[in-house]
Amino acid sequence: MVLYIIGLGLGDELDISVKGKKIIDKSDVVYLEAYTSILFVSKNKLEEYYKKTIHEVDRDFAEENCDIILEQALKNKVCFLVVGDPLCATTHHDIILRAKQKKITVKIIHNASIMTAIAESGMQLYNFGQTVSIPYFENNYKPTSFYDKIKTNLNNNFHTLCLLDIKIKERTIENIMKNKKIYKPPSFMTINEAIEQLIYCEEIHKQNVITEKTLGIAIVRIGTDDQQIISGNLFKLKSLQYNQPLHSLIICANTLHDIEKEEQQHFYQPLGYNEKQKKKNNSNNVGINDN
Repeated sequence: MVLYIIGLGLGDELDISVKGKKIIDKSDVVYLEAYTSILFVSKNKLEEYYKKTIHEVDRDFAEENCDIILEQALKNKVCFLVVGDPLCATTHHDIILRAKQKKITVKIIHNASIMTAIAESGMQLYNFGQTVSIPYFENNYKPTSFYDKIKTNLNNNFHTLCLLDIKIKERTIENIMKNKKIYKPPSFMTINEAIEQLIYCEEIHKQNVITEKTLGIAIVRIGTDDQQIISGNLFKLKSLQYNQPLHSLIICANTLHDIEKEEQQHFYQPLGYNEKQKKKNNSNNVGINDN
């Protein structure tokens, strides 16, 4: 019949669109993709609000058992729920292509995503270049290709949205080799960790991409009541404490549009910003003025 791929938005169960909610109401089976991002509410909360049983789909299931979902969609109305917008993560194009190969009708229900919500930072969407993902470094694996992409964006006077790594249901190499379904605790990269890795990249490549003049904007839990938008040079941002993840980071272009400069004033605080003020403003959009 139909495979509906429905965006849930960024915050909680209430961010679903009216159209998306009506489709869920009439669906036969509901899946929740739970490996490219997370909502800030539990699956139980979603089930309570949607009044449907929800089956979580991890990366292993999506890659190894996707045909189960598609077989159900041949005879039923199946919903595949995605945090943010369905098409921001390229991984979802795979299930769309496989569904179309089986002559299954696919309908996309869009919603807000980090790709558009970042405009709340004051940086204009037209001025962003290629989005990059910053993966966790491992002892023997420290890829730095994202550094080159940031440099290319800066050379073209574009901002860079950096999506920070999350690890859900990850196994150690030992457990993978022994085929044990034992998972490490979930981990979510912070602004501080991302900047630490960027500094490492600068030390390796020495292309003056990450300097004391590099302006960054920390994006924390965007779309929620306790979101933070904090601007400052990257070394200042690295020294701060933030609300719980999810975190994203903007590396700003070398030259800002006049409107972007004006917008930035809303995120500035004086250099005397102290711990007491930090606690008071912990859930607000604040910033650090490095000038």
